[in-house]
Amino acid sequence: MNSNSTPAQVSDPVGSKETPPQTSPEDNRRDHWALRLLTASSAGRNLGLVLAFGLLCLVGYATAPERFIDVDNFMTILRLASVIGVVSIGMTFVITGGGIDLSVGAILALSSVWATTLATQTLADDTHWIVMVSTALLVGAGCGLVNGLLVAYGKVVPFIATLAMLASARGLAEILSDRRTQIITAQGFADFFRADVVGVPVLVIMFALVAIAGWVLLNRTTFGRRTFAVGGNIEAARLAGINVHRHTVMLYVLVGVCCGIAAIMLMARTTTGSSTHGTLYELDAIAAVVIGGTLLSGGRGTIGGTVLGVLIFTTLSNVFTMNNLSISAQAVAKGVIIVIAVLLQQRFANRSSSP
Repeated sequence: MNSNSTPAQVSDPVGSKETPPQTSPEDNRRDHWALRLLTASSAGRNLGLVLAFGLLCLVGYATAPERFIDVDNFMTILRLASVIGVVSIGMTFVITGGGIDLSVGAILALSSVWATTLATQTLADDTHWIVMVSTALLVGAGCGLVNGLLVAYGKVVPFIATLAMLASARGLAEILSDRRTQIITAQGFADFFRADVVGVPVLVIMFALVAIAGWVLLNRTTFGRRTFAVGGNIEAARLAGINVHRHTVMLYVLVGVCCGIAAIMLMARTTTGSSTHGTLYELDAIAAVVIGGTLLSGGRGTIGGTVLGVLIFTTLSNVFTMNNLSISAQAVAKGVIIVIAVLLQQRFANRSSSP
């Protein structure tokens, strides 16, 4: 071997600097589509709501650490969220189906008044307090049936039909109660619905059960698939063999039943029935549904998002209250959140529709 010859260069896989791999246009397009699918999916939208809720909790902890993280405070938030949460779940179905209901608060009030009249409570004392529960549910379902018939078969615009029900139900509640607050005397009713199960209030358990039932109904049944179809394209749903009129009526009956359940929960929480119950609940429910990712135009809805929307608004009110901020400031904050949510909905809708 020639000693003067230079040794061959041997590459060192450890010490050498390799050129970073170049991404192809196909990979970029694949990543772009994955991002669009994530933002357009229910999981992606709910992830954003979870982050927003977590941020709101951090703000609450930073401003009032000892009071906010108290277990009793969390139970108070859940207890306050339970009533409007049940109403919002019913509203989710109606909006997903392409409609809207402005009368939910008035239906709740009428249900609570009718279930706490002297005649109803006397009958409950003679038999069982379940009479009061049945009355509230039947009144809510009856009001929803009237709304559904007006919208589906009377061809009345949902906004107008439910606006008329709002005025009529609230007025009838005032007539029945003579504008007086009716006290619940059935002790068994109050004892049952104001109790705790393993430290969790019955009202919170009822909210959880309604949310689970709503999720299953919307995502795992034919009824849910038909709701998406009717809200997405009513003519295509009709041509597919769906009885659009009947399904629309069923949606409004469903939200009426949810109002009846919420009336029972509010009666238990306040031990009263009043024509003032549920004031502006329609706005709070619509706001929670929109924040949760349900399209106001119909065709897309999510129960999980609605639950998160309710929790966000309820926690927001709790944080404002703990920091002694005015109700007016809370209203402004809610309005800003609603506008931002609608703008984001439009942005994601445009992204998902663009090629």
